[in-house]
Amino acid sequence: MTEYREFYRDRRVAITGGLGFIGSNLAHQLVGLGARVLLIDSLIPEYGGNLFNIHGIEDRVRVNVADIRQQSTMNYLVQKQDVIFNLAGQVSHIDSMQDPYTDLEINCRSQLSLLEACRRNNPAVKVVFAGTRQVYGRPATLPVTEQHLVRPTDINGINKAAGENYHLVYNNVFGVRACSLRLTNVFGPRQLLKHNRQGFVAWFIRLALEDQEIQIYGDGRQIRDFVYVDDAADAFLRAGASDACNGEVFNVGGSEPIGHRDLVELMIGAAGSGRYRFVEWPLEKKAIDIGDFYADSSLINRTLGWTPRTTLRDGIERTLAYYRAHLSHYVPPIGPQVATR
Repeated sequence: MTEYREFYRDRRVAITGGLGFIGSNLAHQLVGLGARVLLIDSLIPEYGGNLFNIHGIEDRVRVNVADIRQQSTMNYLVQKQDVIFNLAGQVSHIDSMQDPYTDLEINCRSQLSLLEACRRNNPAVKVVFAGTRQVYGRPATLPVTEQHLVRPTDINGINKAAGENYHLVYNNVFGVRACSLRLTNVFGPRQLLKHNRQGFVAWFIRLALEDQEIQIYGDGRQIRDFVYVDDAADAFLRAGASDACNGEVFNVGGSEPIGHRDLVELMIGAAGSGRYRFVEWPLEKKAIDIGDFYADSSLINRTLGWTPRTTLRDGIERTLAYYRAHLSHYVPPIGPQVATR
């Protein structure tokens, strides 16, 4: 299916959350494919937007610093776009429990702002939504397929499920073509490292590079699957170029489920530094933890031909190499911090 990459040449493509982790990696790929890229990002300090993320392509993309909650702004920005990759969101599970109203505003109301802007000003656009495996909650069976019940364990999962369903309704009722990719743990270069509330893999990698202690909750046997960011970006590219996925949801998971302890040992071995110890679960995190999880991604493979290409080891080594070269752009100049997971 090489034609999906050719699809983007000279296409107008917008990415909400475009200066963030996945959005910026997707932008790098789209620039290489000859797309005309617009990046929309609020640059809220705690959410991961970073202008260094577009280093090397800054003269080949347009950047609009804007909040997608602003209806008038979105009414303008969606015009003439062929594809919108909708990655703007509040992704911290702990933050959603401490400040549920902000999570509601960003993960629900802002999604309606974008979709209404499309319906009123560009109904022919294709929208690909960044969903999450968190909507499933604690799995009843493994691996988890798209047929699993949606029963989130936290506010973030509830609001992301609502945002996803808004996209499906606008596809089914209003004809705004849309689909959702339910991402598992995505990791790789350009991820936020300032704090540990957005993806524990990035935080662990920072601690390994800084030769600090990684704290593993419980006995370290909890299983997760992980997707390297270039593979996640490829899933978005395939979905944006195909109408076969309209109105559907797809798991985008890794092919190598692994326990937390084994993952940390792999990171420390690759970094050549760092150490770990086991600690008790903090009660507020244990209450919303989903236990073992790994996804069945066979549906997106059958529909769009997607499969993860990057091994976990290769992805970790590439990520470590990136941050070794650019750590000062991601870590503020402050003293050591305590890791929690």
